[in-house]
Amino acid sequence: MPFLEAFRAGLADYGYQEGRNLLIDYRYADDVFERVPRLADELVRLPVDLIVAQGAAVLEISNRNLPVPIVYTMSADPVSAGLATSLSRPRGNMTGLTLMAVEFNGKRLELLQEILPRLRRVAIIGNPEHPGSHIERAFSEDTARRLGLTLLYLPTRSLDELTAALSTLATDPPQAISVLADGFAVQNRQRIIEFAAKHRVPVISGWPVFAQSGALFTFGPLITETYRRLAYYVDRVLKGAKPADLPIEQPSKFELVINLRTAKTLDLTIPPSVLARADRVIE
Repeated sequence: MPFLEAFRAGLADYGYQEGRNLLIDYRYADDVFERVPRLADELVRLPVDLIVAQGAAVLEISNRNLPVPIVYTMSADPVSAGLATSLSRPRGNMTGLTLMAVEFNGKRLELLQEILPRLRRVAIIGNPEHPGSHIERAFSEDTARRLGLTLLYLPTRSLDELTAALSTLATDPPQAISVLADGFAVQNRQRIIEFAAKHRVPVISGWPVFAQSGALFTFGPLITETYRRLAYYVDRVLKGAKPADLPIEQPSKFELVINLRTAKTLDLTIPPSVLARADRVIE
């Protein structure tokens, strides 16, 4: 599990220590989502007191009516995914945290325009099957209208669609590409970033892994903090709380990561006012 150390640190804050008063049985699907239901069933048979799930695995087990509570962290919107009536009203025996906060999309466009004052045309690459992506798209479009930008939305739910999207962009490259972060985008980030570098187009997104891979900057949730916070839900459920009584949380801490190497490659100067707000700078 990514960010496992942050999760363990969170558990330690509540007095849990593996090998002393906590036993964790790990199961990894290695991005083969078809394996997730079988792995969840294995954990139930052990049995375990609760299951911690992340990402697409949450959706894979959400309809199995497992007899143990589930706490999760996911990039999708739980309401759009059918996991909750609202963030304050989780459904069934599942609750946790979402990394999605649509206002990030607007803030990224604002930051981008600070760096590129002549910015007018931005392409958005997003997976329409990712629950909540339609809200991110709508928020981006609203912000773009306010900033005087033209957006081109390119749906990318498969490798074929990503290839087609990049071919479209190659004929008339935009001034920047904004990537809506989900599992598919993360898995294919290098392909997007290498395409953008070839056409000298900056890429922005929400998760630091994009900046680490060559995007110009990322602004979004402090993911390590989200995994640390996950321990709060584990502690509450182990002490008898029902998941349905624990509201789903959105990110409360954020980070701006700027890749100065990429900026130099693109001959871009990051304004001091933007650089001063960076939580991390890659040089």
